[in-house]
Amino acid sequence: MKRFHVHISVSNLADSIRFYNALFGAEPVKVKSDYAKWMLDDPRINFAVSTRAGKKGIEHLGIQVDDALELEALRKQFSQANISTHSNGETTCCYAKSEKSWVNDPNGIAWEAYHTMEDAQFFSGENSGNNSCCAPKSNGANACCDSKIKTNECCK
Repeated sequence: MKRFHVHISVSNLADSIRFYNALFGAEPVKVKSDYAKWMLDDPRINFAVSTRAGKKGIEHLGIQVDDALELEALRKQFSQANISTHSNGETTCCYAKSEKSWVNDPNGIAWEAYHTMEDAQFFSGENSGNNSCCAPKSNGANACCDSKIKTNECCK
């Protein structure tokens, strides 16, 4: 079953956790010094906040799936619609080991399609001070996720 994913960059994690706890009526399932995540069932959403991007606002949107078969079905759906994708394969990002693919919408907003296999101890595979997760860097309305799109450091 699919779950909608939203990742927002925030300036103050503690204030954001308090706000979203009240908004959702639930505590986050994962809290780190720079990151928090809620896995809600009503509405069915994976909602994350972090301080890593250096700017406030939507970091990226996504669709989380339960297994590799669902991820492959999404990739096929993108391909049939002639939507260019960038795949990371298996990667560590956002304190999780996942297999990911990325697309940009016509406005340059990054969307990830992914399947998480397990939690990870570090934000990214290199435990570096990277400023963001693995969303492709957008070049505006004409951006698409192909080999020409640069990704943030954790996706190299």
